[in-house]
Amino acid sequence: MTIAETAPPPMPELACYGLAGHSASPADLIVEAARAEELGLGSILLSERFALKDAAVMAGAAVAATTRIGVGTAATNHNTRHPLVTATMAATLHRMSGGRYAFGLGRGIPLLFDIMGLPHVTSAQLEDAIGLYRTLWRGGSVVGHDGPAGSYPYLVQDSTFDEDIPILLMAMGDNSLRLAGRIADGVVLHTFMSDAAVARSVRLVREAAERAGQDPAQVRIWSVMATIEDSLDETARLRKLVGRLATYLTGYGDVLVRVNGWDPAGLERFRADERLSAHSGALDATDDLDILRHAREVLPDEWLACAAVGSADHCADRIDGQLALGADSVVLHGATPDELAPVLAAWRRRRDPRRFDHLAPNPGRLHLRKDPQS
Repeated sequence: MTIAETAPPPMPELACYGLAGHSASPADLIVEAARAEELGLGSILLSERFALKDAAVMAGAAVAATTRIGVGTAATNHNTRHPLVTATMAATLHRMSGGRYAFGLGRGIPLLFDIMGLPHVTSAQLEDAIGLYRTLWRGGSVVGHDGPAGSYPYLVQDSTFDEDIPILLMAMGDNSLRLAGRIADGVVLHTFMSDAAVARSVRLVREAAERAGQDPAQVRIWSVMATIEDSLDETARLRKLVGRLATYLTGYGDVLVRVNGWDPAGLERFRADERLSAHSGALDATDDLDILRHAREVLPDEWLACAAVGSADHCADRIDGQLALGADSVVLHGATPDELAPVLAAWRRRRDPRRFDHLAPNPGRLHLRKDPQS
């Protein structure tokens, strides 16, 4: 029997990220994806970084290493690849996975795009790009297109295509949340969002879907919760907690503070701290315990309380709390499947499987599709 055949039933309401944070060993993803399936995680999501984390390569590895769990790109950017290349990537993964793959897009980090010489991503560009992809996946052609996502004389893949590839959008601000509700199949929220921000985000997505004439109950919403269980050593715990939050604050702190309704003075203290500003490299990649402890003193307790930190049972409580806020599913962020094993065991002991029977294995789909003949 294979590992997948002997593994416990998958829990489609839970996902993890592959190669969470920085990684110098992309081959680790092959083991992580198989382990995620073995432990019963429902999906593995993949976030692109421009060093050793290419979205297409990682998704192909995760698909090949698994047989039943969902795989999602969460996220790449529409402006770093030609639309025909991106559409081909997604169609290939869709067929390769037998329909387990979801294609995810995000806005990216403006400062990074400035450095790369790329324009900032807008809602109009995202909507235009998604329209191009869906036309190609349906077997259509794009002729003389001139829109926010670019000008393209002629695009075509295969006229026999009728590919049903769900699209995920990464969303944090109001405009992105409303856009996701209007045009996406699923939404992945951001890490370190307060309970109030998660509940508000769910409401904005569902309201936007309804106003657009979509069924709001068909948009799958993933909350993303940094999960740090007690068995990790202090350095790992602080790197995954304060190091990760500090890295986000460096990239787009103003947005995160605004979304959560946090006091901007806390962000100013963080930015003005001489030790933190002098540190080279991302704090979520350092093993310097002293600087991590210092960051813990600088960052407000309220901000760090958005993560699940503590015993496996406490982390399981926090999963239930995210679902109670209206999220359909929860990404346990920042930890490998093995690091999440105690939390998964605690959650499995208390979950009612019938509560999640309707969830599709694909992370971009909410409800299982019914057989029209049934």
